[in-house]
Amino acid sequence: MIQGCENPQVEARARRAPQVSYRMAEVATLLEAPGTLAVLGFDPAVPSGDDPRHLQVALASTDAPAPLELWQVDAPVRCGMEGALRWSTGGGWLFAAVELDEREHGGARATAKQAYDLLHRFVAGRDARHVLRVWNYIGAINDGEGDAERYKRFCEGRAAGMGDFFAEGFPAATAIGHLAAEHRLQVYLLAGEQAGHRVENPRQVSAWRYPRQYGPTPPSFARAMLLPARDTLAISGTAAVVGHASAHHDNLDAQLEETLTNLDALLASADMRAGFDTHSPLKVYLRHDGDAPRVRDALRQRLPGVPLLLLHGDICRRELLVEIDGWRYV
Repeated sequence: MIQGCENPQVEARARRAPQVSYRMAEVATLLEAPGTLAVLGFDPAVPSGDDPRHLQVALASTDAPAPLELWQVDAPVRCGMEGALRWSTGGGWLFAAVELDEREHGGARATAKQAYDLLHRFVAGRDARHVLRVWNYIGAINDGEGDAERYKRFCEGRAAGMGDFFAEGFPAATAIGHLAAEHRLQVYLLAGEQAGHRVENPRQVSAWRYPRQYGPTPPSFARAMLLPARDTLAISGTAAVVGHASAHHDNLDAQLEETLTNLDALLASADMRAGFDTHSPLKVYLRHDGDAPRVRDALRQRLPGVPLLLLHGDICRRELLVEIDGWRYV
């Protein structure tokens, strides 16, 4: 189910999507490469670099050494820092990231509100103001009971901070719990000069329509985003959810199979051919890092040749053990 009604003549001039890949290389080498929009590292003990394009994500890879994630565009790139916000732009695309300390902003809800307010005000003043994809990494995401759970507090703050940020529709997104300092919130995004096409999964209730049992404020994201040129599908964090309910509680193998079924449904909903290939990098988030060998072996059999980055992080629902997001290029 693709949502969007952009003029076909505009689509014909849509910009080619950023190319995302995993690289075993030095950060400095990738920053010097032509068109580097962002370089993401995965080691919570390593600080982000002085170059605004280098962000160290607060999640640890299950592999050592871990690859870096490289975003490249077909144009020169400019970058800068504005307080807690780092950004880069080129070729009609924008990378922006913010990292905040909850101890300075009054807790999970207030910090999420501040993060989204900062991003909203910054992106609103840019040519690339259509937010297509967002990643949220939250400390101790499952702590707290009932409506006091930190993920639910984050969802409240995100909604309060976004204002009319997503007036044209929600972006694709991921929200994962990191295991670094609880007070650390990271949010980063990809925006473009042109709007994308939101994709929903017919097997799942749209996240913003979840019933009250999942919190006072439902999650605010689309299941995937077809980028403006329709050459790339940005896939949100996808897990074993059918309808609005978690499936196969605490059963890793069954959850992984259900997740792959949901990914297949997303590709079909986006009118893309089935399957993933060597140019379709996927991130796999695991609640238990000891599950990594088993999951890697299963995915190598099901998705041969697909670049995989396995990360240790908590899924937003306690009963879920695995989640996958990533990119699918035409």
